[in-house]
Amino acid sequence: MIRRSSAFLRLSATVVAAALTLQSAAAQSILRDAETEALFRDMSAPLIKAAGLDPANVDIVLINDPSINAFVAGGQAVYVNSGLINAATSANQVQGVIAHELGHVTGGHAIAIGDGAKAATSISLLSMLLGVAAAVAGAGAAAMGVMAAGQQAALGKYLSFSRTQESAADAAGASYLSKAGISGHGSLEFFKTLQNQEFRYGYSPSDEDAFFSTHPSSGDRIARLTETYAADPAWKKPDDRELERRFQLVKAKLYGYLAEPSATLQAYPETVKSEPARYARAYAFHKEALMDKATAETDALLAEEPANPYFLEIKGQILLESGRPREALEPLRRATQLTGNQPLIATSFGHALIATEDKANFAEAERVLKAAVARDRDNPFAWYQLGVVYESAGDTPRARLASAEQQVLSQQMPLALISAQAAQATLPKGSADWLRAQDIAFQARAAIEKDKKRR
Repeated sequence: MIRRSSAFLRLSATVVAAALTLQSAAAQSILRDAETEALFRDMSAPLIKAAGLDPANVDIVLINDPSINAFVAGGQAVYVNSGLINAATSANQVQGVIAHELGHVTGGHAIAIGDGAKAATSISLLSMLLGVAAAVAGAGAAAMGVMAAGQQAALGKYLSFSRTQESAADAAGASYLSKAGISGHGSLEFFKTLQNQEFRYGYSPSDEDAFFSTHPSSGDRIARLTETYAADPAWKKPDDRELERRFQLVKAKLYGYLAEPSATLQAYPETVKSEPARYARAYAFHKEALMDKATAETDALLAEEPANPYFLEIKGQILLESGRPREALEPLRRATQLTGNQPLIATSFGHALIATEDKANFAEAERVLKAAVARDRDNPFAWYQLGVVYESAGDTPRARLASAEQQVLSQQMPLALISAQAAQATLPKGSADWLRAQDIAFQARAAIEKDKKRR
């Protein structure tokens, strides 16, 4: 399931549910999803290696922004807008974009960009449940809800690379595709998409605020790269069929998550029985609280692929967020097992265990959530859930520490300082947890002082 980092309603530890108000299309936030991250990892790994980088150190980050764009903002991270995924028609096109952006990474082209992007790279890639506008009354911990950052990572306009840098990134991207044995067809196709956007909106080099004013014209890039790609041995190499299948699923999933249900049903009408169409509609029906229709779509998906962990995940999430946490346990447990305890999915499973409100499930929830944060510490929702478990068990010091972890990741520095100090006051002095609380207090205090100086 896709999770979003955006504004949210934070409730007390005894009330796990929260209602998310969907943000406007212009609201920019980081989206996280286990399936999407796995796809990005697999489609980018050969390109990252071709660029002479370590795939373990490079992140491909999905941004909730409808514009067709991708960028780098320092470090080894490539940011890809949701609008770009929606505009792309194949995995190969996205690989072409990633190859280009890796050219910026290796060329050191990232610019100094201000606090918005700094927040985006530091607040963690947040984990949250499917955003739906209304909570389920009486569902307790199973209501549709999330934890989130407490601030928006307003990414704004970050691309101000010179045309020389863009041309260098084009050349580097082409070389990475070649070394990886990946065809440049998709890269050219996507440049044609950009060219269509230029024609559609009438951008020209004189438009100082336009994206295209800082980039060579797409026509020039197409002409230059066509010759390069056509001479490459990989030019006629067919696309990876399995990667393409996965991309179409992720694209539909993202569309179903972000678009209005009516738009989703128009793009993926009920007469279409393909897996991507069912995937998108499952989100649309769930957002409309049409439980029977949503589960019918997930059941149809699982009938085709009963061991697909992401289909199991969405079924479990729909059950969980519709007030049926006990029924959600089996699919979420199975999804967690099939993915080797993938942290985002494991967090959903831990949430479901807590949402049953059966104390007999809390010990398992603690094990699952502790394993999740051990592998992915940058997950505020997992820390929040772990804090709920600790509080339930009467372990208030560690509950406060878990709250501090969640709050510092969410950039809620005053609250993080209070929680960390409360944890320090009652944890054994000098213990690992006490030292961690001390570190968070130092970090929060420094951030608060820095914010005061800005003002």
